[in-house]
Amino acid sequence: MSKSHTLKLISSSIRTCLLCLTLSFAHSGALAQQTVPDTIAQRAIACAACHGKEGRATNEGYFPRIAGKPAGYLYNQLVNFREGRRSYPAMTYMVAHLSDTYLKEMAEHFANLHPPYPPPQPANLPASTLERGKALVFSGDQSRNIPACIACHGEKLTGLLPSVPSLVGLPRDYLNAQFGAWKSGSRKAAAPDCMAQISKQLSVDEISAVSAWLAAQPVPENMAAAPAHSVKLPIPCGSVPQ
Repeated sequence: MSKSHTLKLISSSIRTCLLCLTLSFAHSGALAQQTVPDTIAQRAIACAACHGKEGRATNEGYFPRIAGKPAGYLYNQLVNFREGRRSYPAMTYMVAHLSDTYLKEMAEHFANLHPPYPPPQPANLPASTLERGKALVFSGDQSRNIPACIACHGEKLTGLLPSVPSLVGLPRDYLNAQFGAWKSGSRKAAAPDCMAQISKQLSVDEISAVSAWLAAQPVPENMAAAPAHSVKLPIPCGSVPQ
């Protein structure tokens, strides 16, 4: 191969490289000009990794549905993670440096979403166990000062504004895990911590019965939480304004 031919090949290669670099920079510039919308919906996409699209939950039973929950409840939980009353590394990391205003905005966003619910989970416990769970939900156990679930979470178990959540439409594993966390003290809320007080009095079998019965219930057509102050709570609860 002659020297002149070699130089031509080198020159051609250099021109090709320069053209590729030029196109690459042009493409990078075009990408840089594409702006991500600064909306709460865009920021909330990160939540979908665990809580599902629009906060509707996924098949992973330990992550709850957050869509449609009362904004006050969601805000309280975000603050609890930030302040260490609840412990889950991913949540703590995400909210550690977020302001109250930002957390309220996030809570309002998910409170206003209402995607469809999944079908209820089949209950695979004996009928007598499920009846015990149902009895605790509707009547509690007065001999141990355990109030009925409906006394705080509403007759339809759809929650109470502004900060008591619904109990229907949640996975059994999540319900069991939260009862267990309150019972062990790893989940806390503002004092007086009413759910910790109740959970510590329930046996493991009773917790399993309540969780299984709740998870097996179909959600009502109207999942709206009961109006604020429409229910007088049977025991003091620091997370619920009176």
